[in-house]
This record gives sequence, structure tokens and C-alpha cells, in this order.
Amino acid sequence: MSNTGLQPMVEWRHINWRKLERRVFKLQKRIYRASQRGDVKAVRRLQKTLMKSWSARCLAVRRVTQDNRGKKTAGVDGLKSLTPKQRLTLVANLKLSSKVAPTRRVWIPKPGTEEKRPLGIPTMKDRALQALVKLALEPEWEARFEPNSYGFRPGRSCHDAIEQIFTVISQKAKYVLDADIAKCFDRIDHEALLNKLNTFPTIRRQVRAWLKAGVMDNKQLFPTSEGTPQGGVISPLLANIALHGMENRITQAFPTRKVYKNGKYAGLFTAPNFVRYADDFVILHEDITVVTRCKEIISEWLKGMGLELKPSKTCLAHTLEEFEGETPGFNFLGFNIRQFRVGKYHSGKNNGKLLGFKTIITPSQEKQKMHYDQVANIIYAHRTATQRALIGKLNPIIRGWANYYSTVVSNGAYEEQDHLMYQKLKAWAKRRHPQKSIQWIIKRYWKTIGGNNWVFATSAIGENLMRLRTHSETPVVRHVKVKGSSSPYDGNLVYWSTRMGKHLEISTREATLLKRQKGKCNHCGLFFRDGDTWEIDHSIPRSKGGKDEYNNLQLLHKHCHDLKTTEDGSVGG
Repeated sequence: MSNTGLQPMVEWRHINWRKLERRVFKLQKRIYRASQRGDVKAVRRLQKTLMKSWSARCLAVRRVTQDNRGKKTAGVDGLKSLTPKQRLTLVANLKLSSKVAPTRRVWIPKPGTEEKRPLGIPTMKDRALQALVKLALEPEWEARFEPNSYGFRPGRSCHDAIEQIFTVISQKAKYVLDADIAKCFDRIDHEALLNKLNTFPTIRRQVRAWLKAGVMDNKQLFPTSEGTPQGGVISPLLANIALHGMENRITQAFPTRKVYKNGKYAGLFTAPNFVRYADDFVILHEDITVVTRCKEIISEWLKGMGLELKPSKTCLAHTLEEFEGETPGFNFLGFNIRQFRVGKYHSGKNNGKLLGFKTIITPSQEKQKMHYDQVANIIYAHRTATQRALIGKLNPIIRGWANYYSTVVSNGAYEEQDHLMYQKLKAWAKRRHPQKSIQWIIKRYWKTIGGNNWVFATSAIGENLMRLRTHSETPVVRHVKVKGSSSPYDGNLVYWSTRMGKHLEISTREATLLKRQKGKCNHCGLFFRDGDTWEIDHSIPRSKGGKDEYNNLQLLHKHCHDLKTTEDGSVGG
């Protein structure tokens, strides 16, 4: 690992980032494994090595000055961006210190409400330091976090949380506690969090300093006696640490066990299912008394962290039946999860018995309306803009929303959004040409492309054709949930390359081919296993005119590659 000082004769643009990322990742993998086996001394030693390393400090600075979406937001120091030379100076001076500048309060609107959310923006130096500490702490905690916690964690997403819910209710209807923690980020108890963090004194002092830094709002300094500032790089990790243990507490109160009646085995009592994404969580079980008791247990547990449930956003429901006058199902992370009664030809089976219901997950009505309002507002705001400008603004919004819901039953929602958007676009076009007929307007703004007569697109004469995406053209593909407690730091190179199409320990080309081949060798059809040796092969050998491009590349076991080379008589793949 590199020495601590500023490396001589190095320029920011000449840094070999992949080499740095690999170095840091290898250390993080060792921290993860040491944490898994409970070797605290090794964890602390490796964390100290990582934070002193030049590679890690460069990555921390690059993250906050170049990669983050909020990189152009200034803290109280007024710094919005750094030159390459200033970045290298920051790398050289990046050391833990208990002297911390207060965060700058910025208010941002909460989507779909009149409320505003407070962000605390640290200074550039503090952001870089937080990114450095996160590089050291994250692998330690990834080895300890519960399997059904999905928010703000590498390699995990809200789609994994939704898929887990689908898995646990698809064979049995259940009661659900849909809960939300009141002002979670703002109310976390500092001492309880620091005790739980249980790290070595230098990091403890640094984290305490960040928590106690105070906040500047309208040139006034306010103390921070509780909470972790939303806007800090390390805040999501600290929030996850604070909420770690909820799933274990529920399993401890209601463990899976065998049930006996009159001395005879009567079945299995299964533990309640707990799924958490950041500060939103659900608890599912077929017995309402168990779910109600879980609510009490969690409320009590949260008090230890200075937190409580938000009554207005915490409710009981049932996935299939009406409960207390409420419609079946519940909303979670923008999805509506509900079960419908169906006849025998549409019902799934459980141990050969008909279920009598089907689990359907769709975009929630609230999120559909919010998306429609957003699209409508963009069209209205661009009423005097060109068609090209309007399409340029709409396409990313449509793509993002459709991609988010592309793992569930969204076709109906997509068609409805397309229909509503067409009505708005027709009104937009009519307003521009009030004297023209609707036939003329449609001919002017809608084109026939690839057999589709209703493509909102610019004229192709003298310019590149630009077309509006529709929601319906996004394919609906079922999401594959992340395995149990898997983490990108666990060293399972084949699994994570296949899943994400990238991995720091192999080339981009190999990772892309692994994902495309779904982890299988193209010659023998068997899965690659950790430790297998593979080679990139040209399907049509170069000696026979094959090109060096992805369409002609495949990943094969080394022995399969040798066999294939012998079979086709090629030279050098």
C-alpha cells in the first residue's frame, strides 16, 4: 500500500484510478473477512492502514469533488469546486481531526408534499474526510448487517426489498405492519449511536465532532444535540448502524419453532418476516396478534436510539382481505403490494393445494399521479419551447420512472401514462397552431417510425431525428433478489460480476461477458465457480476473419477454450 504523503510528480489526470480502486478494495475485502470472523484487532489495524493510504484518500477526494451529484453545493466555507491542484493538496492534508466546521442548512422540497426536508451540507474537506471514514467503516458493518436490510447498502436496492416481500407473501396471505420512523435522521441519539459504533478512539472522536458540529441557517449557528445531518456522505451508513438489530430483536421475540397440541406435532410456527429499507420497514405474519406485539416491541426498541414510530404513517393492513375497513394491500417504496382472489385456472399452488389468490405488485396510485403531474408541468413549462427541447427534457424523466417500475406488473400503468401524456402533447401542439386542423397538427408533430404511426418526433430533414420515448417501450423484467447476506466485499467475484456487470478485480470486458452469459461458460454450459480459470475467446477466430468486438467474444473455462481451439483449428483464440 502506498505511503502517506503526497506522491511526488503526480498529476490528477494521470492517476491510474483502476489501480487505486483495486488496492483499496483488497483492503476492504480483508476488513470484511476479519469482521465476519470477529477479529476486532485485525479490523482496527486494517482500517487504520486504509485511512493512511494515499489511494484511499485520492478516492475519497474524487468522490466528493467529481462523482457526487451534490458536488457543486457549497458548505459554510463557500467552496463549490476544486481545481486538480487543489484536489491533490486536499489529499495531502486529509487527516482526522476533531476540529469540524458546522454544516450549512439547505431546504429541499419533499416530492408530492408541501413540506421541506432540511439538508446539512458539510464543507468540502469534511465531505472528503467522511468519504474516507466510510471507506473504512462500511466493510466492517457490511459483514454484520442483517440480511433483510436493503437501504443505502452496496449491491442492494429497493427492488431487492420488494422481491423479498413478494417471496414471503406469494404462498400465504399475511397481516402487515407498514411503519415509518418519525424524523429518523434528525433524532438519532448521539451517545447511543457512538456506543453502537464501538470503534477506536480516533474515529469515535471524529464522528462525535461531525454529529456535534452544529448547523448554520441564515447566518445563525444552531447546536445539534441529536440526529445525523442529511447531506453528509457518512449519514446513511450511520443511520443504518443506528437501526441495526431490529430484525434480530423480532426473531428473538418470535423464533421459528415446532408447535405441539395435546402432545402431538401440529406444525411449524414461523418467525415474522422483517424487511427494512433505510427508515421504512414492514413486518409480515399470518397472525394479527404477533404483528401487533411486534409493533410494541419495535416501539420499545427504538426508544433506546431516541426514536419513535410516526403514527400517521404507521398502519396495520392485510394483503388479501379488508382489515378495519381498509382496502387490502399496502404501499411500500412507491409500489402497491396486494393479493387478489382468482379462479383455479389462475391460482398458484402450495404443496399441491390451490392458493386461490394471486400476488400483484404495481406502481402505487400516488406515484403514478406524481409522475403524471411532473410530466404535465414540464409540458406546460415548455409551451413556447421547441419540440426538440421538450423531448430532451421529458425523455430522462420517462426513462427513469419506467425503469424504476420495470420489475413489477407495470404494463397497465405504462399504457395509462402514455395515453395521458399524448393528450397533454396534443393540447401543447394545438396551442402552438390554433388556426390549424388537428389532422395537420398530428402530421406535423407525430411521425411513423418502425411501423408505429404515433411517434412524437422532430422532422428528420436537415437534422438528426429526435423522438420521445414512451413508457410502454420499457420491457418488464422480473428482478432477481440479492442472495441472503451477500455483499460486494465478500470476494465472490463470479456472483457480483454476473449480477452487476462489473468488478474491481477483473477487467470490464470479463465482467460484461460474465453478466451477458449469466455466469455460465458458453462451451460446456456449466456455471463458473469461484476460483475457476477462464479466458476470453473469439467465437469466430481472428485467424478466420473474426472481429475483436463484443458480439464475437465469449468467456470460456481455460480447458474449454483449449478444447474449442483444437476443434476449430484456430490459432490464438
